[in-house]
Amino acid sequence: MANKAIVLSAQERKNFGKGASRQARRDGLVPGVVYGHGADPLHILLPAHETALALRGNDNALIKLDVDGEEYLVLSKAVQRHPIRPGVQHVDFVLVNRNEKVEVEIAVTTVGEVIAGASAMIEATTILASAPAISIPENIEVDVTGIEAGSAIRVEELTFPEGVEAIVDGETVVVNIVDESAMITAEDLESDAEVESEEASEEESAE
Repeated sequence: MANKAIVLSAQERKNFGKGASRQARRDGLVPGVVYGHGADPLHILLPAHETALALRGNDNALIKLDVDGEEYLVLSKAVQRHPIRPGVQHVDFVLVNRNEKVEVEIAVTTVGEVIAGASAMIEATTILASAPAISIPENIEVDVTGIEAGSAIRVEELTFPEGVEAIVDGETVVVNIVDESAMITAEDLESDAEVESEEASEEESAE
């Protein structure tokens, strides 16, 4: 099924530099650039709130940009977000047409429940794939139902939507099923370190 393009209005960007970018963000705008298909880069400003909504949970969003009356069909290619504050800082868009396939990183998610005492560990958070520009899946689901500890699910075992093909090694491990009892978490290590430190301090005090 073809994805419906999200419509965003934008304006061509006239001023550049860090100061201009900061001012744009204060004005509720997000700097961006459109490139591809041999065209010169087009620098734009987008409404911050609408852009954040359009890209929420999907960095491969199909967008129809209206830039001062000119329409462009694009995919979000690189999204920069602030490390602390919510919102989008900058977006790179690539021009596409409805009949082409594009290379994209598609997020991996797990569905189902492994057997009791096991845990599913995602080893590849995204998979590089070729997909129709107008029907890129938001994620690739990996079914872990009933799988035992010690198992691994590889790219070649996954089911992809029609028209979507992985372009990474089929032997690449996507999900490992591990024994929970054998897992040593960071919290365990920190706890052990704290206990050792306290014991050392007590021994020094006793001496």
